[in-house]
Amino acid sequence: MRVDMAVRIEVIAVVNRFYFDHNATTPVSSEVLAEHIEALREVYGNASSIHHNGQRAKQALEEARRRVAAAIGAESREIVFLSGGTEAGNLAILGVVRASTKLRKHVITSVIEHPAVMNTCAQLEREGVEVTYLPVSPGGVVDPDSVRQTLREDTVLVTLMHANNETGTVQPVEAIGRITREAGIAFHSDGVQAFGKIPVGVNTLGVDLYTISGHKIYAPKGVGALYVRKGTKLVPLLFGGHHERDRRPGTENVPGAVALGCAAAVAVRDLEAESSRLDALRNRLERAILERVPHSGVNGGAVARVPNTTNIYFDGVQGEAMVIALDLAGFAVSTGSACSSGAVEPSHVLTALGLKKERARASLRFSLGRSNTAAQVDALAEAVVEAAGRLRSLSPAYAHHD
Repeated sequence: MRVDMAVRIEVIAVVNRFYFDHNATTPVSSEVLAEHIEALREVYGNASSIHHNGQRAKQALEEARRRVAAAIGAESREIVFLSGGTEAGNLAILGVVRASTKLRKHVITSVIEHPAVMNTCAQLEREGVEVTYLPVSPGGVVDPDSVRQTLREDTVLVTLMHANNETGTVQPVEAIGRITREAGIAFHSDGVQAFGKIPVGVNTLGVDLYTISGHKIYAPKGVGALYVRKGTKLVPLLFGGHHERDRRPGTENVPGAVALGCAAAVAVRDLEAESSRLDALRNRLERAILERVPHSGVNGGAVARVPNTTNIYFDGVQGEAMVIALDLAGFAVSTGSACSSGAVEPSHVLTALGLKKERARASLRFSLGRSNTAAQVDALAEAVVEAAGRLRSLSPAYAHHD
């Protein structure tokens, strides 16, 4: 095993590396890095201190807050900085539910949410809260009418993602937002995979809480934001000082917030052009693969998706084996959520779409980003064709495929 690992490391070191796993994380962009480094070097004061250094940090923090708010059409005071998407989702869900004074509490979510939401809802169930997990269509979309029909007198929160991390499927958040507004029920949407890829306006969407993560939009890891509509009742998860309007105690990560503010502004600035470019590249990749690899197809490809994401199945092939084969060829891809890597069970998202376990395990996610080019896409397609053919030739499961 040590020899094999050494050989693999040596191979990885000599091949060109192309990154197609941007839904897992993104590299820090040069624009963001420049502002982040400057803040690390120059803005070292505590934003709660009243001296010059502290006030400089406070100004930088509030400017970052304004930039994030502007990017989603919110007010500055509605933005809470924290450590990332997982903490933001926990604060949104637990904070709203625990703030409710109802004796019985009910939450609505879906069967395809990210683990940050699914496991938070599981915690609520342990606390005695009833959670309804709505099904999705074969394309991976929640029916807004199912939300309306599931609302109850004791419903305190609806939490549904904006875009799925594995398939890229976009949910009808605006339609659901109209329903929750009419019912006077708080609505949280996990926007980690949507913001920076499709237009996001919190007022248009009708959400009361919206989650953003820095490392998905070319900012560093360890910083995120939660939009909390003015008037939304929310209790904190942590206890300490009066930071972030008493919603998230702890000395603020000012350089991280500066980086997130820059990344949010750049994402909005470049959204139209970059989304169009990535959509063309994604479609080019799908055509190249589907035309040359039989018994393959796109999961969730018949509905609206974010432009950078495709999830493709390769019957008769183990997805993990394909990931390794492509990694050795110099391409970083994944089988789904990075937060679920190492899981024995197939993707809960793909099985919720109706895929059999074998096909779900034979699926790969390709998520494109700013660094990808047409030449890289073509090279990836060639590598996929070669890897699928080679692995299928070794697969007893594919030997008798129709």
